Amino acid sequence: MAAAPDALAGSLRSAFGDSLAGVAVALGEVTAVVAHAALHATMRTLRDAAAFRFETLIDVCGVDYSTFGNAARDAPRFAAVYHLLSLSNNARLRVRTFAPDDDFPVLPSVIDVWPSANWFEREAFDLYGIVFEGHPDLRRLLTDYGFVGHPFRKDFPLSGHVEMRFDPEQGRVIYQPVTIEPREVTPRIVREQNYADSE
Repeated sequence: MAAAPDALAGSLRSAFGDSLAGVAVALGEVTAVVAHAALHATMRTLRDAAAFRFETLIDVCGVDYSTFGNAARDAPRFAAVYHLLSLSNNARLRVRTFAPDDDFPVLPSVIDVWPSANWFEREAFDLYGIVFEGHPDLRRLLTDYGFVGHPFRKDFPLSGHVEMRFDPEQGRVIYQPVTIEPREVTPRIVREQNYADSE
């Protein structure tokens, strides 16, 4: 039987106390917000303590909260969200932690807690620019080695900075500044005469 979300939230509050910035239950899912300084110790406890036993790290996602809620924010911009699974207790948990510096986001790596964090942290680094301190091989995973910027950041231009194409004269792939013209993204709607009239 699955662990009750409210019971899990209560266990988290009693076990971690002030080291948690918050615990919320919404739509049957539990989310814990952990301060970046306490992340590594908290994750190790979540894996090892009998009350939790989150043996499996399912995913690590980067998030850019720069325009969250369409309002100016004083909160940190970048976060990493960890999705954990306890097979022993049949429970799931989402853990969110914010990087303290928006200009150079750094968080501790959890690769020594869950080795599966390797590629997930590399992906968050590649797409969002979040640096995971202690990661043994933090390099780009999905973009090219010479790629400029981090494409999932909300301030990254839709057309990118450079384009890549094969040059038949040189016989190789070359990079050049983007030549794509900005397009209007609003679809053009064509309707027939009396389209919405009823018979």
